[in-house]
Amino acid sequence: MGKRKPRPRRSFTSEFKAEIVELCRRGDRSVGQVAKDFDLTETAVRDWVKQAEIDAGERDGLTSSEREELATLRRENRRLREDVDILKRATAFFATETR
Repeated sequence: MGKRKPRPRRSFTSEFKAEIVELCRRGDRSVGQVAKDFDLTETAVRDWVKQAEIDAGERDGLTSSEREELATLRRENRRLREDVDILKRATAFFATETR
């Protein structure tokens, strides 16, 4: 058998994800069946359900807003480290220039 092509990465709106989560919570169909019906991966649907439970306080973990804040802080931290690195190099350069 030949290798299957990887599926192109798709993005979904939060409204769509909420709809899928609601379908799973109703209990009419299993997570696997909902995923199959909407041509989604079962893992993605399970992750959406898990995150919805965390956001609702039904499960421990980082809420969506906490995840977003963490990502923002990490980006800012990385930028500040780069700024410090540039300043260190500039200081070293000018220190050798003045000698």
